[in-house]
Amino acid sequence: MNRPAPEGFDGDWLALREPFDARARSADLAFALADALPPRPHLLDLGAGTGSLLRWLAPILGRSQHWTLVDADPALLQRAFATIEERAILAGWTTTWPRDTTLLVHTPQGVWRVEALVADLAAGPRALPLEKADGIVSTALCDLVSRRWVRRMAEALAIPFYAALNVDGREGFYPSHPADRLLARGFRRDQIRDKGFGGAALGPAAPAAMAAAFRARGFAVRTAPSPWIIGANTPVMADSLAEGHAGAALAALPRGHGPAIRAWAEARRAQAMRGRLSARIGHTDLLALPPPPKRRR
Repeated sequence: MNRPAPEGFDGDWLALREPFDARARSADLAFALADALPPRPHLLDLGAGTGSLLRWLAPILGRSQHWTLVDADPALLQRAFATIEERAILAGWTTTWPRDTTLLVHTPQGVWRVEALVADLAAGPRALPLEKADGIVSTALCDLVSRRWVRRMAEALAIPFYAALNVDGREGFYPSHPADRLLARGFRRDQIRDKGFGGAALGPAAPAAMAAAFRARGFAVRTAPSPWIIGANTPVMADSLAEGHAGAALAALPRGHGPAIRAWAEARRAQAMRGRLSARIGHTDLLALPPPPKRRR
């Protein structure tokens, strides 16, 4: 039996959500990760997309660093390089290309070396050059993967693992609507369908499943809330979220619920366009740090 293809994402959607991601991520966990890494760390960014995590986390690390952006979509990685270079130039920094596949960003804090790897993330740790890495990082990835994928990753790692913006099931649109519960039920079903990572997706169970898997391997695990707060003054994002929830619910629930779901989507779009729709989408960030190496007697 063929497994589903891993979930893909549209570059324009990733660009739209980037500022909301940046405001939501826990700075405390990011600084804790920075403290745990060596002077010039090499990070593997899983499901890197257009590189938004690098643009947020690299300044927090605050030193020379090496990133390998890992994604299954080469078009997204190409867009990542273009966006990283564009933002660097806007900041007044120099960029150089020692090779066609390597971008150097010369910042006041040090040089950021950026490379890319097209890989099937569903293959888990065997698809990754772990021997070269000082840390594994990701954004909005681990609620898509299976419990088995997380367990295999925890078993393979002896380096920090940082996963930002994992859905935790605490979400809502405001003002309320009679069909909210129906939409939430359909969206939840969609969150746990097989996303191509070797079994049912973790969805809102991701934070707890990751914490358990890494603690079982002796890692010290910290979590922090990182909710999206979507204000009524951001109608495009509010409308996109409502549209995405409706599409997921339509795919997950029986056809008989279609009229109610479409009516909900139309009402939410009208509210968004009038600046009257807001939302809170719950996420949790996680940082797992390996136990210190045992001293030889």
